[in-house]
Amino acid sequence: MPTLDWIGKSKVINHHQEVPFRVLERQYSYDVEGQHAADNGSENMIIRGDNLEALKSLLPRFEGKVKCIYIDPPYNTGNEGWVYNDNVNDPKMRKWLGEVVGKEGEDLTRHDKWLCMMYPRLKLLHKLLADDGVIFISIDDTEYANLKAVCDEIFGSNCFVSNISWQRTYSTRNDSKGIVNEVEHILCYSKQPDWQPNKLPRTAEMDSKYKNPDNDIAPWRMSDAFGPNAATHQGMVYAIQHPFTGQLIYPYSGGCWRYQQDTMLEIMNGWTSYELRDMDDADRRAAVCGIPTSEVRVGVKAIVLTKPLNEAKADAEAVLKRGQWPRFFFTKNGKGSIARKTYLESVGGRLPTNFWPHAETGHTDEAKKEMLAIFDGNATFDTPKPSRLIEFVLRIAADPEALILDSFAGSGTTAHAVLKLNKADGGKRKFILVEMMDYADSITAERVKRVICGYGSGKSAVSGTGGAFSFYDLGEQLMLGDDLNEAVGTEKIRDYIWYTETRQPRPATKPKHPYLLGTSNGTAYYFFYEPNSVTVLDYAFLSTIIDKAEGFIIYADRCALPENRLAELGIVFKKIPRDITRL
Repeated sequence: MPTLDWIGKSKVINHHQEVPFRVLERQYSYDVEGQHAADNGSENMIIRGDNLEALKSLLPRFEGKVKCIYIDPPYNTGNEGWVYNDNVNDPKMRKWLGEVVGKEGEDLTRHDKWLCMMYPRLKLLHKLLADDGVIFISIDDTEYANLKAVCDEIFGSNCFVSNISWQRTYSTRNDSKGIVNEVEHILCYSKQPDWQPNKLPRTAEMDSKYKNPDNDIAPWRMSDAFGPNAATHQGMVYAIQHPFTGQLIYPYSGGCWRYQQDTMLEIMNGWTSYELRDMDDADRRAAVCGIPTSEVRVGVKAIVLTKPLNEAKADAEAVLKRGQWPRFFFTKNGKGSIARKTYLESVGGRLPTNFWPHAETGHTDEAKKEMLAIFDGNATFDTPKPSRLIEFVLRIAADPEALILDSFAGSGTTAHAVLKLNKADGGKRKFILVEMMDYADSITAERVKRVICGYGSGKSAVSGTGGAFSFYDLGEQLMLGDDLNEAVGTEKIRDYIWYTETRQPRPATKPKHPYLLGTSNGTAYYFFYEPNSVTVLDYAFLSTIIDKAEGFIIYADRCALPENRLAELGIVFKKIPRDITRL
């Protein structure tokens, strides 16, 4: 598979592994009762801080758990003024740190910087995505081709779902020149191949095509009586005799009847009396299958009338006049060929396409008006997305219990969409937002607060959705050089150790032994750690272990047991902090 190369790529391919692990520090919680210091237990999170470090901090709890990711990263148009500041420890990269990325011609490495910024973040997003999860990335033409190449590399080209065109405007600008950009891209990739979206509700226009001219049990529309692959379904290639004309009807070239022959015989008996009869028609059936006559299946009989044609026609005309025709019927009031009924109740919802019109998903002007309404007429954000767009994403990609992540949260549209949908259908979707800019609290979180409690006044008032969230800052690094940073707190260190060993969140139920982290796959994990004293794995400590396990991994500062004794007891000793794995 072709891959994209750029300045600095070799330095960022594994940069996500070098990013320091920081703990998350809850600052406050918010719900319909307002803001308070006490933890309200909400699983919804808004995190203020660099999203590269924030994504790393989410791994212990959420790796492989996120059902739907939506991100709206900088488009790199030259107008955003975004800053490349990832701490990549390499001379070629250091010169970029803290630089504002400029316009084309002014900054010849702006596309390289954008790719260096995106690559490690996409790597971490891939880790967080569930096996049945999917990611949507908004982008425009500036970086679309580069993003597509990078996503093919990280997610796999076989996991590419679609390049969706979102109709971002509802009218063409009068001052536009050249070819007007009416749409933006939304790139979609799944974690595993062959991901299938949820179906959308059917429209009235779609349903209007279903009629009930014969007073059947439900509305229906005419469908093709034949399916494909005649050569591999030769038992379904045969003649059916027309009860009005006596003509033998065969499937068209390459086609076969939709159902097995016994089912078709039963259906046709709803018109008049039929039977199976050998018509010696191997040549005709072979022609339909596109194979030599010598290779056609023998013994396949036709469905033919048992009565003289005039009697069969009288039976069929009575059914035609009475109504409630069989599933396969004859068109043009009995004078045409054969067709099949497809009932409205059996077709289900509609599949999304790769064109999302503004009438269904909103547009940029709608998004700006939405922000003005929420913030009492103040324009607080330049390029928001409409909440209807994210709602549309969630309808096709997230079940009512799903966890949704947006690591370029901006004005908080994703949380808005989640809360609206939960209110509408009683769902329990959860969101995680990450925003590094100073407005993470004043705009991103503030918008979510107003959505929860309601906003506007008079006729334009919008009632609250309810819900809750907690606001976090990125805290201390867990490791300072080769040493544990004791300032992060023992419980967060224990969470980290458990995750690095098991790749699972630590169980909510705390074990009785004070140093037991838990048991996984037959192995018991002990973290014998005290912030202000040296711990020793010795016989005295072993005497405190009463739980049985197939093996033990025990962390301590020192070990007083010989290696042969550790082996006999099935113990692996790991020294604090030397043997602590770095994420």
